[in-house]
Amino acid sequence: MVDKRESVTAKICAFVRAWHSNRSREKIYDDYLAYDMLGKDEYDKTGELINKIAGLPEGTTGEEKSGFIDEYFSPIPLTRIHFTEKRLAEFAEENGKIQYVICGSGLDTFGFRNDNDNIEVFEIDHPDTQRYKLEKIKKLGWILRKNVHYVPVDFEKEKMSDRLLDSGFDPSRKTFFSILGVSYYLTLDVFTDTLKQMAELSALGSELAFDYPVKTGTFPDRVAKLEKITRDLGEVMRGGFDYNEVSRALYSLGFQIDRYMPPEKVQSEYFDGREDGLKAFENVSLISARYTAGYDYE
Repeated sequence: MVDKRESVTAKICAFVRAWHSNRSREKIYDDYLAYDMLGKDEYDKTGELINKIAGLPEGTTGEEKSGFIDEYFSPIPLTRIHFTEKRLAEFAEENGKIQYVICGSGLDTFGFRNDNDNIEVFEIDHPDTQRYKLEKIKKLGWILRKNVHYVPVDFEKEKMSDRLLDSGFDPSRKTFFSILGVSYYLTLDVFTDTLKQMAELSALGSELAFDYPVKTGTFPDRVAKLEKITRDLGEVMRGGFDYNEVSRALYSLGFQIDRYMPPEKVQSEYFDGREDGLKAFENVSLISARYTAGYDYE
């Protein structure tokens, strides 16, 4: 993330969720608060940014713009949040009172959509992005819920685990961690260190969910184009990971993979049979893993 401003990709992801909620007849995921969170002015500005990225005339809102959004932007955020929140709901039903840590929360609206009082929410993000979000919430007049905690973390200077503990997080309680849209911008070593901090905080039976880009394989041009788009926006993707690297990292930290969706599985689960042309990104996988064993961090 670029310092001193809110994340542009966070805005684009929120725009995509709002666009899909308002326009799609076959909803993969309905974030009915995303438009309100952005607000009309920011929604319109982000829409114009997408027009610019796509090389479309200012004010374009029709099928050509929809096609660009559906090809390059919609598939990844819609599937990963559906996957994660479905697993979260199952986890909460299994375990009763739990904690939910959203790492890189951006303009996520779960804290206001959640109707389960047994879920204590901790939203973690860069201070600039979180400041921007809290200003939006204040302008909307939304009431900050007592079971939602906003935890700003400068990841270059602070440990996420330290900031969480300072914010009232209870490491003895089962927790569901999500880290969506983050792995794209990290090396494997840095991403593994983030997972290690989650493992250090995890009670046995805690759960972790994330998406990641696959490093190997020959992919269509849209993969390279999406990487160029984010690079031009100042948020550089790092090339992705191999499944074996990811699974070894998780296992070394005490996590056991319980659900794995490679790109072809994401396609069959969310996109087969659709009439709008949406299809899974060819290099994005989804994973959830259960914390089952302690780890010697010394």
